[in-house]
Amino acid sequence: MPDASDEVDRIVDSWMRERPDLDFSPLQVLSRVARLSKHLDRARKTAFTRSDLDSWEFDVLSALRRAGAPYQLSPKALLQQTLVSSGTMTNRIDRLVERGLVERRTDPNDGRGILVHMTPQGLTRVDAAITRLVDAEAELLSSLSTSDQERLAGLLRRLSLGFD
Repeated sequence: MPDASDEVDRIVDSWMRERPDLDFSPLQVLSRVARLSKHLDRARKTAFTRSDLDSWEFDVLSALRRAGAPYQLSPKALLQQTLVSSGTMTNRIDRLVERGLVERRTDPNDGRGILVHMTPQGLTRVDAAITRLVDAEAELLSSLSTSDQERLAGLLRRLSLGFD
């Protein structure tokens, strides 16, 4: 049974009719990725909002959570994981401290260094957010079998390696 048509098929068909001299196969893939990205952004925003977090707060807290107990990293390590500037990270840490989600501690291995430590409140928030996010993302992928999801993940991984 042929797959159902979607909006991208209709767009590409129209372009092919109007510009038969062009190869529209990239649009078949990347227009769908762009459209799916909008659904993913909405799902992520909902998951984070329900956990009283902004997406940037989730990024910092999730980096700390993935570090494992005692859930602390240097500001430099946080910079590397979140890909923001030093000034932006300082501002983010300040705001997270104000909200009681992280605290600054002196690095015991370097008295001049600082570690950003996640508080119990931060841990509760990030754990709730990641649970909601995984549930929402599973719902987005629910029309695909496990093997289709694995195949798609592999193809997207191969594609993204050229950019990372």
